[in-house]
Amino acid sequence: MNKRDYYEVLGVSKNADEKEIKSAFRRLAKKYHPDVSKEPDAAEKFKEAQEAYAVLSDEQKRRQYDQFGHAAFDQMNGGRGFDFSDFDFSDIFSDLFGSSFGGAFSNFAGFGGNKNSNRTRATRGSDKIMRINLDFEEAAYGCKKTINLDVYEECDECNGRGGKGEKTCPTCRGQGTITSEQNTLFGTFMTRTTCPNCKGKGKTYDSTCSKCRGTGKVKENKNIEVKIPAGVDTGTQIRLAGKGDSGTNGGPNGDLYLEFKVKNHSLFERDVNDIYLELPITITDAVLGCKKEIPTLYGNVKLSIDPGTNTGDKYRLKGKGIEDVHTGSKGNMYVVINVVIPSKLDRKQKKLFTELSETDLTTSEFKKIEEYLKKSS
Repeated sequence: MNKRDYYEVLGVSKNADEKEIKSAFRRLAKKYHPDVSKEPDAAEKFKEAQEAYAVLSDEQKRRQYDQFGHAAFDQMNGGRGFDFSDFDFSDIFSDLFGSSFGGAFSNFAGFGGNKNSNRTRATRGSDKIMRINLDFEEAAYGCKKTINLDVYEECDECNGRGGKGEKTCPTCRGQGTITSEQNTLFGTFMTRTTCPNCKGKGKTYDSTCSKCRGTGKVKENKNIEVKIPAGVDTGTQIRLAGKGDSGTNGGPNGDLYLEFKVKNHSLFERDVNDIYLELPITITDAVLGCKKEIPTLYGNVKLSIDPGTNTGDKYRLKGKGIEDVHTGSKGNMYVVINVVIPSKLDRKQKKLFTELSETDLTTSEFKKIEEYLKKSS
């Protein structure tokens, strides 16, 4: 089944800010939560709203969704779409129904997952995104760049555990959660909350790791050499698999996304994979025709200008454009003629133009206007 657009699900525009997105989800959560709604399809609508909010409320995931749609998360999760089981909705539900209800709602079976059990399961690391500035030629030809970034790596001092002397938590007996009974106006609910002693890990330690301070991860600064393919443009993203933050509990690393911004060129203008060059020529060149040496991305070439060329006429140089970043095929280069009228003439030039003006240079286009004027007079 095709998924609905996340913006459509929440009923917001693509320009909606964080406040609008949160407000829209609060409204839907209050309407469709399965514990309070009696509508037959409330469960599906609630789950759909949860997934949309989990993506659009996260700046990085929203950017990926805006560019690639649902496909951005299909590839990441083996075709299953976006996995929002790690997302914590409890603050939203607490705002709506109270703090005790928030804990019960956020752990509703099948909706938002069991965030406490997620503390101990293998979790994929976070993705990262970096913006890279490129010159026009670097984008056209491809290049190598060394980028510097901070990533979170598994602490080598404690192997990602966060401490030394591991033992089962005596408070939750290794479950990571504590279950209690909650009486409300809607009935009795079993509320499952994170164990305050082990913070959901199910394990405690005799001593906290001094290097990572119990987090299991440390920030590392790295230099990565990246080969940028020919043909990237402003807004193009490439993915470097496994170059993001490290996973938790043995989970895989996240990915690093590079997004490019390409500077304008002093001569060439780019349109997808085609490039345009405006070529100024004189009146005599336009009338008599000529040959001009012009620059291309692949060296200088001689271009023959036909006699009678006008401003706006285009000459195509096949395959002289930019290589497609996906297929490798090259676009074309178009030379656009601009006949430049001199603003100042010396005496000799003025005399020549005066003599020229005394000859008949009219064409059928001139005669059409003259005939029309005669008829209207």
